[in-house]
Amino acid sequence: MRFRKMQLERLYSLVKENEERFYKALKQDLNKPRLEAFTGDIAPVLDECLYFLENLDTLVKDKTMKPRSLINKSEKVITRRDPLGVVLIIGCWNYPVQLSLVPLAGAIAAGNCAILKPSEVAPHTAALITELFPKYLDSSCYRIVNGGVEESTELLKNPFDHIFYTGNSTVGKIVMEAASKHLTPVTLELGGKSPAIVLEDASIQLTANRIAFGKFYNAGQICIGVDYVLIHKSRLNDFTEAFKKTVHEWYGPNPKESNNYARIVADRHVDRLQAILDNRKSGQVVLGGQIDKKDRYVAPTLITNVRFDDPSLMSEEIFGPILPVLTFNTLEEAIALVNRKDPPLALYVFTQKKKLAEQVLRNTRSGGVCINDCLVHQAEYSLPFGGVGTSGMGNYHGEKSFNTFTHERGMILKKQNKERAVSMRYPPYTDRKLKIISFVLVKHPWLVWLTAYRTPLKLITFILVLLSVVAKMKRA
Repeated sequence: MRFRKMQLERLYSLVKENEERFYKALKQDLNKPRLEAFTGDIAPVLDECLYFLENLDTLVKDKTMKPRSLINKSEKVITRRDPLGVVLIIGCWNYPVQLSLVPLAGAIAAGNCAILKPSEVAPHTAALITELFPKYLDSSCYRIVNGGVEESTELLKNPFDHIFYTGNSTVGKIVMEAASKHLTPVTLELGGKSPAIVLEDASIQLTANRIAFGKFYNAGQICIGVDYVLIHKSRLNDFTEAFKKTVHEWYGPNPKESNNYARIVADRHVDRLQAILDNRKSGQVVLGGQIDKKDRYVAPTLITNVRFDDPSLMSEEIFGPILPVLTFNTLEEAIALVNRKDPPLALYVFTQKKKLAEQVLRNTRSGGVCINDCLVHQAEYSLPFGGVGTSGMGNYHGEKSFNTFTHERGMILKKQNKERAVSMRYPPYTDRKLKIISFVLVKHPWLVWLTAYRTPLKLITFILVLLSVVAKMKRA
């Protein structure tokens, strides 16, 4: 434990002592505003390290289990969390500090060695992490491998004990296929088209503020960002005006000149977003739409009256500051539309009625949920964070990270006595042995009934039945 804690302290220091350098690197890679860099990259790593330093002694303790079988009632039954071994962590470029170092903190806390592959798409941040890694962490346990597709492909040929990947589903499938050759377990943090459902009773200005935050934070380059809005038809105009007001207040008349607005990470992603706008088959651009490739700038963009079958806007995750808005007439219709897509990484519902929110939750699937807000569930590290279906598998953060990077080993500690009772399982087998073993090995329905509903009458009934069984066994 001492070594793990020391490495966690060093990881904390790596980020804290070089905080200003990280701000500079994130500015160079993504033009991240300082506040977004702190909340999205710096704070999560610091918080995760401190969580493990505070809770590691408890997390590593053996857990005593209550035996289910009568044959083990007097034995010690425990589970223990063992390290997996050597794990591979493949980070992502949109939050290149958080998505590399938060999983690493979990791997360290769990007692593993790790190889980190930071994203080459955020080169300044990757270079800084690479420089600092050997200065702070034990190089015999933690290493960095840089590069692109070729290097990642070579890495995946190795038999790791676990692979943790954050990125898109296309590469996620490649990672999983490579891992399958060694039967290596994987955690895949992917994405999807995360919807925001706005019901008729929603507070429109609040909703506009929070959806704008969920869409334009990091210029929309976030796996749980709002990908499209489904709004009750009667509230579309109000929402549109409120949304325009919010964007103007936050970023001014020309967001390109704002210090509060990030940039797209690379030219090819600017081209991708330009193609989404150029190839759309529906909708009206009521806000934004401007693109400056040289500056990697894509304006905060709102498109209303989009068709659900639009092949450009509604087929793939947008992963940028372009927000399609669709309308619905009934909640059932909105739920049906959401379910026509693969399960998203996040689902957002805006309503003042808990009953309506519950109706959405009961009839949809998603990795996580926020009611009347966006993104903030990811920042609550007491919650598991992960996808379902094509949006990912497995989860992490806090205790969930510790569980992800450990193997839960079950154990029974038996004493070297009671051989006479245990001998019932040895040959030669007899009908009498079978009767006794069947009684102690499988809990009978009447015993479940008794423990679930304890009353004096049932206790008397239990005693009478038990005496009857014992008498029959003696006669046998």
